[in-house]
Amino acid sequence: MTPGGSQSPPGVVVVTGVSRYLGAHVAARLAADPRIDRVIGIDLPEAGPEVDALLDRVERIRVDAGSVGGLLADLDVDTVVHLALVSSPDPQQGGRAAMKEQNVIGTMQLLAACQRAPRLRKIVVRSSTAAYGASFRDPAVFTEETEPREVPRGGFGRDILDIEGYVRGFRRRRGDVTATVLRFAPFIGSTADTTLTRYFAQPVVPTILGRDARLQFLHFEDALEVLHRSVVEDHPGTFNVAGPGVLALSQAIRRAGRVAVPVLEPGLSGAVALARVMGFGRYGLDQVDLFVHGRVVDISRLEREYAFSPRSTAAAFDDFIRAHHGRAVVTREQLAAAEQVVLEHIRQVRAAVRERS
Repeated sequence: MTPGGSQSPPGVVVVTGVSRYLGAHVAARLAADPRIDRVIGIDLPEAGPEVDALLDRVERIRVDAGSVGGLLADLDVDTVVHLALVSSPDPQQGGRAAMKEQNVIGTMQLLAACQRAPRLRKIVVRSSTAAYGASFRDPAVFTEETEPREVPRGGFGRDILDIEGYVRGFRRRRGDVTATVLRFAPFIGSTADTTLTRYFAQPVVPTILGRDARLQFLHFEDALEVLHRSVVEDHPGTFNVAGPGVLALSQAIRRAGRVAVPVLEPGLSGAVALARVMGFGRYGLDQVDLFVHGRVVDISRLEREYAFSPRSTAAAFDDFIRAHHGRAVVTREQLAAAEQVVLEHIRQVRAAVRERS
């Protein structure tokens, strides 16, 4: 495979998860490509107003990724882009059980439908560098062949391992289909709205005392570029996708002009509670372990095969900071609630120390 190698562009492309931010942007970008005849977005929820305007040129069908059945054959689909993954559990949407149903069972059912689709010739699957986990035993840099030293503690990382296992089975059964798996680093940039961006967008950032995780980010626009190229070009295999270079967590906080609040690692739950009180969003063990241990991946395979290099981690982060400058405001009520969380955390740590002594 030469860089940028391609057969004829796809005729009919199905994008799953089209009601969400990533899926809507990918579908809109593909629909604007004159080389592609038809883009069909599938998802069960209706698209929200923030992404609905993007989908004017996208045909939409309300069905979840696991229930497409004969739809792929009926529509003569030749390419599937699977983006309908949930990265953190939502208690209001069924919690961890619903998350696994969406990620693992939904992907398994979609791949079964793809296996029966006679005209399918390409599938592109969103994955994550969370597949490597994050622990003190990790190597300095992960390549695509590196096995995780420990099974990820978080549900999303475990789901990713299951999903990639199903894709490997699909590759064995449908060797005629080009299967591309993209292990994305956490998204960041001027438009991205994720748990990670909300973490850095707040003025007070909980960290772990004595730890300074090495982090990589991926600019959202570069994620779109890699996904687009994966559809219109042929790139079989698994690829790490991240911005070159790293930022230490302390560097990122200083660049963002935020204030770090170090807590002891045994009281990490206190930091998570503090983040929730301050409005940082939901955090799972995947994000917690990332902030403690960090994670860095090698992207030389991506650069070689795609003839493309994403903008650096530092540049992507700076773009995010420029877009969010001056937006962070903490109310008096939030500060009071945060103070109570910190005090309770201190009491818990002191009690644990007394018990051990």
